[in-house]
Amino acid sequence: MSQTILIVEDEIAISSMIKFSLSRAGYKVIDSKDCSNALLAMQSNLPDLILIDWMLPDGSGLELARQIKNDDVTKHIGVIMLTAKAEEKDKVLGLESGADDYITKPFSQKELIARIKAVLRRTYGESDELVFGDIKFDLDSHQVFIKNKKVHIGRREYRLLRFLMQNNGKVYSRAQLLDHVWGQGNFFQERTVDVHIRRLRSLLENHKLGNLIQTVRGTGSVSYTHLTLPTNREV
Repeated sequence: MSQTILIVEDEIAISSMIKFSLSRAGYKVIDSKDCSNALLAMQSNLPDLILIDWMLPDGSGLELARQIKNDDVTKHIGVIMLTAKAEEKDKVLGLESGADDYITKPFSQKELIARIKAVLRRTYGESDELVFGDIKFDLDSHQVFIKNKKVHIGRREYRLLRFLMQNNGKVYSRAQLLDHVWGQGNFFQERTVDVHIRRLRSLLENHKLGNLIQTVRGTGSVSYTHLTLPTNREV
């Protein structure tokens, strides 16, 4: 299950070259030629990292980076600025906009991939593993292990469980989970979350870990879900 990278670049030759290199490196790639289409792309599929050109047809890549980093739904996503502006003051502006890294054109594909890997490690933890109790995510191979046994998990369940693990103890409503995992502005109904939560619980129950995912009632018809290690853990 590959990580997703969104390329926001209006020069077709550069965008195609980056897309080819990233696809060969095992990443899933989405491309957009301007700010507005990039925001639309994120509504249907939240990427793990975004490459943004500074100069775009409908606005500044700096402003797009600021918008991404100021939004609670997208602020965790790694951002790398791509630009021909090589002066120190420009690099400072890029980093102050919220970008996690800044690459000047021209650049080698090896350097780009190395920097992408570095930002992804910083964004999702220095370790190549994400561990919560008896659950382990191998972030390089995108495999999931429960009690040291590899398990098969659907793409959406993978993203949902990873999000809950990265935010363990925090509670989220169905609407919030839809925004974080499915992408803000999606057209799915909130009950979609229930389907995937049930699938996750079923998977965990097969390993006697069904009580890791807790759902608590809020006011009215609102309920909140969170991941927690119970006091009396099942063995």
